[in-house]
Amino acid sequence: MKPIRLIAGFLTVGVWTLLSRVLGFARDILIAGILGTGPVAEAFFVAFALPNMFRRFFAEGAFNMAFVPMFSKKVESGGDAEGFARDALSGLATILIGLTVVALVFMPFLVLAMAGGFAADNRLEIATVFGRIVFPYILLISMAALLSGVLNALGRFAAAAAAPVILNVILVGALWYATGAPESVGPEGFEAAGLAEGYILSWGVLVAGVAQLALVWVAARRAGITVIPRRPRLTPEMKRLARIAAPAALAGGVVQVNLLVGRQVASFFDGAIAWLAYADRLYQLPLGVVGIAVGIVLLPDLSRRIAAQDSIGGQNAFNRACEFSLALTVPAAIALIVIPGPIVGVLFQRGAFDASDTAATALAVAIYGAGLPAFVLQKALQPLFFAREDTRRPFYYALVSMVVNAVVAIGLAPVIGFTAAAWGTTLAGWALVVLLALGARKRLGEAATIDPRLRRRVPPIVLSAALMGAVLWAAAWAGAPLLESGSSRYAALAGLVGLGIVVYFAAAQVTGAMRLAELKGAMRRG
Repeated sequence: MKPIRLIAGFLTVGVWTLLSRVLGFARDILIAGILGTGPVAEAFFVAFALPNMFRRFFAEGAFNMAFVPMFSKKVESGGDAEGFARDALSGLATILIGLTVVALVFMPFLVLAMAGGFAADNRLEIATVFGRIVFPYILLISMAALLSGVLNALGRFAAAAAAPVILNVILVGALWYATGAPESVGPEGFEAAGLAEGYILSWGVLVAGVAQLALVWVAARRAGITVIPRRPRLTPEMKRLARIAAPAALAGGVVQVNLLVGRQVASFFDGAIAWLAYADRLYQLPLGVVGIAVGIVLLPDLSRRIAAQDSIGGQNAFNRACEFSLALTVPAAIALIVIPGPIVGVLFQRGAFDASDTAATALAVAIYGAGLPAFVLQKALQPLFFAREDTRRPFYYALVSMVVNAVVAIGLAPVIGFTAAAWGTTLAGWALVVLLALGARKRLGEAATIDPRLRRRVPPIVLSAALMGAVLWAAAWAGAPLLESGSSRYAALAGLVGLGIVVYFAAAQVTGAMRLAELKGAMRRG
């Protein structure tokens, strides 16, 4: 198999993820305009979070972190990679079918576990209905995640990265259809503004899951791996996979507990779940484009290098991943901190989403922005452990971050309100990065060593981003009238973003933070 060009792989995943996130913005702009931050919007966000929470716990988190290194090594050694993938898919599907049946029965209790504040009003009933529609999505998207792992291990990133685009295309279509749907659409017995739209949107999630699974299955088959489920077998390899995945599952559970704590805190403040959800969408754009791309590409690459005993290549891959991450996320973080108000106002303030919603969401965006570099660096540090099939230490570190999150979110909520949930997420993210970095340096030796090039690049990256931030703040202040109302605000925001990009990359060239010639060279295939 040809060696993966890391930066080219990052950019392949990043471009598709960027398209997905842009469509996700279109989806959330429609939701904000149609549903605002009312009970139906909050009920949908909680219902949709349920399958996604368990998906990250089982498939993208625990299972794939264990599966991808083992599958990559089978590909490298010429073993029965297809048979291993079939057994893994069968085992995962069996577990998730059982989980789905249980969840459908006990859905009201799952909703309350996510948002205890719903018990006092009709949000519980609405979220229960939506939850029972969307929860089977976990089965579809988890199998799609495993097949995406197969494609990533083979160095074929495009189809797996394109799958989320389908979700957002279908949900945008569902919202467009829902705006003309009669209000009688939906379950009988209760009414709420926007209920028909939320009901149709929930069914759109399930349709999207089928389409995403079909896309990656066909792509895997074209890549030479036909993964058809069969009767589950507890083979020695499956036992080993389970032993490796168990600590990763616990670590994934810790991450989900952090999210759960945040939602519980937010559920006691009217509108806060929606504010945090819209803020999450904004910081997830750079996180998805850069962080997720780095994690997806780096793990199979490190796994193959370790199997080939290429420690120098592994060190270089890790350092270039960190360099790429910081070069693109530090300026994004500065922008989210410096101009969150104009970004949120232009993108979301219309219809049922008013100025008070903009102010609250912008505050959460700035707090999440402070944690953005940490969230991305985690994606570069964790593969150092997972590629060696070490899932225990990341679990221990995640436990510490969970304690930090709970203390901050719960302890500060009576003092600073819903923003305590955002601060808990940000500070827990930085705590996890520190622990991962210290643990990697102590236990993994040369592969986790920061090389001279990365040391030289970090200060210029920070300086260039700071210069960009100063220019953005001044430009946003001077252009405030254009950003506040009318059709000109869209062009004004686009101009502001463009100005930031130009200033940052110009400063990066002058300070030496980034060289365009190096980027072109990294993308050039042999």
